[in-house]
Amino acid sequence: MIIEESLEIGGRTLSIEVGRVARQADGAVLVRYGDTMVLVTSCISEEPREGATFLPLLVDYREKYYAAGKIPGGFFKREGRPSEKEILSARMIDRPIRSLFPEGFSHEVQVVATVLSSDQENDSDMLAMIGASASLGLAGAPFGGPIGAVRIGRKDGELIVNPTFKDRDEGDIDLVAVAAGDQLVMIEGGMKEVSREDVMKCLDLAEQVVPQIIDLQHRIIERCGAEKMEFTPRVPKPEILEEVKRRYGARIIEVNRASDKDKRRADLGIIKKEALEALAETFPESELDIADSLHDIERHEVRRMISESGRRVDGRGIRDLRQISCEVGILPRTHGSALFTRGQTQSLTVTTLGTAIDEQRVDDLEGETSKSYMLHYNFPPFSVGEIRPIRGPARREIGHGALAERSIQPVIPESEKFPYTIRLVSDILESNGSSSMATVCAGSLALMDAGVPVKAQVAGIAMGLVKDGDNYHILTDILGVEDHLGDMDLKVAGTKNGYTGIQMDLKIPGIPRDVLVRAMEQADEARAKIHETMDSALAEPRAEISSYAPRIVAIRVDREKIREIIGPGGKTIRKIIEETGAVIDIEDTGEVKIDDQRSC
Repeated sequence: MIIEESLEIGGRTLSIEVGRVARQADGAVLVRYGDTMVLVTSCISEEPREGATFLPLLVDYREKYYAAGKIPGGFFKREGRPSEKEILSARMIDRPIRSLFPEGFSHEVQVVATVLSSDQENDSDMLAMIGASASLGLAGAPFGGPIGAVRIGRKDGELIVNPTFKDRDEGDIDLVAVAAGDQLVMIEGGMKEVSREDVMKCLDLAEQVVPQIIDLQHRIIERCGAEKMEFTPRVPKPEILEEVKRRYGARIIEVNRASDKDKRRADLGIIKKEALEALAETFPESELDIADSLHDIERHEVRRMISESGRRVDGRGIRDLRQISCEVGILPRTHGSALFTRGQTQSLTVTTLGTAIDEQRVDDLEGETSKSYMLHYNFPPFSVGEIRPIRGPARREIGHGALAERSIQPVIPESEKFPYTIRLVSDILESNGSSSMATVCAGSLALMDAGVPVKAQVAGIAMGLVKDGDNYHILTDILGVEDHLGDMDLKVAGTKNGYTGIQMDLKIPGIPRDVLVRAMEQADEARAKIHETMDSALAEPRAEISSYAPRIVAIRVDREKIREIIGPGGKTIRKIIEETGAVIDIEDTGEVKIDDQRSC
């Protein structure tokens, strides 16, 4: 039997259909908005994964080229590894639903979203998020959904629900809001120096739409008769927890006061090793319970210190920043460089300037485009004292790089004023919390060091949260352990004039609006201090670009003159590059750009 429910959102019909396809999955839905359609399936293992200490959730988002009537390029003519868009969409689906599963749930869960049809107007990522929630509900997953997801844009001062790609390109706000019930679960967006009040107006509109999307899913799940699976969380045996606390509780409290991350981690490792050896005879085959008991004690003590005394593991107060240092121009032969250090988090970011030939070509469902500004984020294992193979960029690196890139994008000059391709590369040399926001700060400084005429300096900060009953304690400039053991990771980036990027993820089912407002206010105070430190290192872009960067001279000529520049015999542009090292880019306007770093 085919079941369908629908509603009108933003002048278009959003529909969810069950029962036509993928019927062997535990939950499967077809979600449609306009002529964009996404199939989302969920499967849950019957038994928990043995020894799992985390939620084994796997989310995949894939776009089929046939969805837009296209054939993939290249030799193989089939879809290959996921694109950045697919990776970012998969992360966007994963983050809100992961926080809604109960602690201790260790059944394997896989969500697969497949774009089957694309009208090249409506983004399929929102449909995939809604479909993931609905399919999990149909599969009986014990998570705190359904969730509602909506994108809010602003164009010409007017807010738009689920703006088209064209509206987003022409607007100044692109914000995704996800909620479960009346609680915010995730927000993510880019904006062009807008105020906190503007962000809140977007959330006001989102809060009107999200309940309708949640109700739509409830109707589908109820009509299908889906019931949640029974789940009893696994907790350490009380006698083991008490013995571990009696023997090692005081030492864990002492270790939690160590400001140095490496020492703290090493000391906790020693305690764990001792505990496993000492209690092996008394509690045989209970290694997992012993390890969980140690973790629970550590988590409780870190949070207790914050709740009761307002002190954190490194001795700071909840509103205090770590020590910050900024250095520019430290690499002699690069076009621009900056080293930004905040406590034990450090980003070395380098700017490289190129010509139009260096632009990145992007081929996706919306068509072929090019990028003249890009930011790449690298997280080598030595940054956290680990040993592991260095492969291609992981999902986390793609996600952090995209957040930093989006946060700096609004201050990048138009190509008409600065006709260079700009590549930023952030290498994280140390990491102890908020390396993506360190990348924003270092990237902004590196651009100025390269002489890129950016509009303003961009600074970023990460905020945390510890919920103690009805009380919320907001933390400025969180450490890695506060991200791991806390309840929120809110990243806020912007200039002195307004926000350029925001992202919030939670480990609890949701937070009220007023807590988010307080966290953003506290983040603004911290960003103002960071701006002061960054300005002391370099307040304005350098007057000239590096002598090692290419020089682009624009000459306007008519079509006959173009032939003269190319030369007798009709030499190709590639031939001229080979012979002289020149780069000539002939645009439709008749403008010829010449790289005169060498003779031309």
